Amino acid sequence: MKWIGALLFIATTTLIGFEISRTFHERPKQIRQMKNALQILEAEILYSQLPLPEAFETISKQIPEPISTFFYNMHISVHEAGMDLYNVWDRCVNDLLETSSLSAIEGEIIKQFGRTLGQHDFDHQQKQIHLTINHLDRQLEEARENQFKYGKMAKSLGVLCGLFVVLLLI
Repeated sequence: MKWIGALLFIATTTLIGFEISRTFHERPKQIRQMKNALQILEAEILYSQLPLPEAFETISKQIPEPISTFFYNMHISVHEAGMDLYNVWDRCVNDLLETSSLSAIEGEIIKQFGRTLGQHDFDHQQKQIHLTINHLDRQLEEARENQFKYGKMAKSLGVLCGLFVVLLLI
């Protein structure tokens, strides 16, 4: 009976290590997806001159999860809510941070962009999009470094912590 419990404990800590490693792996991918979404938003605003709700819907159809859900929720919320755009944006960013691997830093960058969205002319809006993409580029480099540094370590630590605790208790 002890051995079954020991194996279950090791399996659990191993799964936790793999889940942490998955987060390190998903973060750079999701940052790239957000950058792509902002580039699509720039094209929709500047060239197609779509209203923001329609631009959000277009983006949601072109970007994978969980970023597509963020833009789809923006599309729905802007149509339904009587709130201003920034409050909807802020709420949707908070929801995105809960369901994605993005960190609070990326969330703050995206929120800062949301404060300027729809407030300025096309040229200024384009500059804001480029500034946000540059900030996300810096975060992408950091996320890649963390993925290489800590991804394998998290998997190994999951297994090793489980073995260590089991050895201490036996």
